[in-house]
Amino acid sequence: MTEQPVPFIASESLLVFLVLAGLLLGLALVLGALCRRIGLPALIGELTVGVVLGPSVLGSAAPGVFSWLRLRNADQLHLLDAVGQLGVLMLVGIIGIQLDLGALRTSGATVARVSLGGLLVPLALGVAVGLAAPASLLAPHGHRGVFALFLGVAICVSAIPVIAKILLELRLMHRDIGQLILSAAAVTDCVGWLLLSVVAALATAGVRAGQIGLSLGYLVGLLLVTWLVGRPTVHGVMRLAERGGNRSSTITATVVLLLLSAAATQAMGLEDIFGAFLCGILIGRTPGFDRARLAPLNTFTMAVLAPIFFATVGLRLDLNALRSTPLLVTGLLILAVAVLGKFSGAYLGARLSKLTHWEGLALGSGLNSRGVVEVVIAQAGLRLGILTTGTYTILVLTAVATTMMAPPLLRRAAGRIAPNPGEFVRQERLRTLEDQPASTVTYG
Repeated sequence: MTEQPVPFIASESLLVFLVLAGLLLGLALVLGALCRRIGLPALIGELTVGVVLGPSVLGSAAPGVFSWLRLRNADQLHLLDAVGQLGVLMLVGIIGIQLDLGALRTSGATVARVSLGGLLVPLALGVAVGLAAPASLLAPHGHRGVFALFLGVAICVSAIPVIAKILLELRLMHRDIGQLILSAAAVTDCVGWLLLSVVAALATAGVRAGQIGLSLGYLVGLLLVTWLVGRPTVHGVMRLAERGGNRSSTITATVVLLLLSAAATQAMGLEDIFGAFLCGILIGRTPGFDRARLAPLNTFTMAVLAPIFFATVGLRLDLNALRSTPLLVTGLLILAVAVLGKFSGAYLGARLSKLTHWEGLALGSGLNSRGVVEVVIAQAGLRLGILTTGTYTILVLTAVATTMMAPPLLRRAAGRIAPNPGEFVRQERLRTLEDQPASTVTYG
């Protein structure tokens, strides 16, 4: 008996998908531009798009339109999720490609103290809040230990993309304090992806001593394979692609490597984002690699794929859930713990490194911005069944709030730090980078 071919997507589902994708991207462009005009990252506007089209606004104001858009239909949302997931993999890969690990060598001890302080203090506070949180914040059949560890990871991270854009906009990239903030954020991001991979494995396979050991073993094995096998493989593929002499070969090879690396870590029970991030670092460190060849991929990711992803994140936000007094109180507590934990940890690391009071405050202000990374982690927690919609909403709003706080606080603290002659030399070297449009450099 001949099997029937798999049917194509239904006409109405395709129509709704096209309408939704167009609305999300168009509104993201408009609201992102408005946010930039008033000095806020475009990320805020793009997240707001999802809130406007989601259950918080459209679902309450125009339930008929909301119903036609099928925003409570899992299959319909999965179409957008697929586009969004492609966007976040490209975004994280590009971040890895742009990461300059050489900066970590110049002030390694200070970077280590600041990043460890900024990681461990909020991580410990987050785990403590997770262990004491009301049971209503846990997903059905969720494990409290996994939830507590996930909450700690979510609030201990920083966001290289947002931080880099803030430094560019404030003209601080050439300053020593700017380089220190970016280097500490790089360490924090790397450890954050590692911890997220462990939590993801525990959430999917269960909390057992053997599983924890297996997850850590996978991580160690992954890092070894990345260095011993992945590094020469990626370098060889990228050099081969560049011999073609055209930009499209390099872009295609980059996308293929990022997707297959993400698939490899996903198959291991780790997060696909971590695989894309590691692969991006390897691509960026390919000898003789010209990152300018990836400018079209960078532009398309930042202008199209990433805004759709952040808009889809907002679609699952339900601000109506915050009408619950216990949830609102818990949300404010999580925000306070996230801000105070990051500030105090980074400040302590700075003072132990004999930095000044204002340098410590500047480090705390810069590293407090969680933006992209916490949004991605929150989305992973919802997908893995660790978070409820209410807890997910709290974490995304925490990411938004800390991103909005960073620029004015950092501007004030950095203004009290006297420049040194070496910074002017670095300023000349980075002038070309700072004069580029922000969308071609990093993401905010």
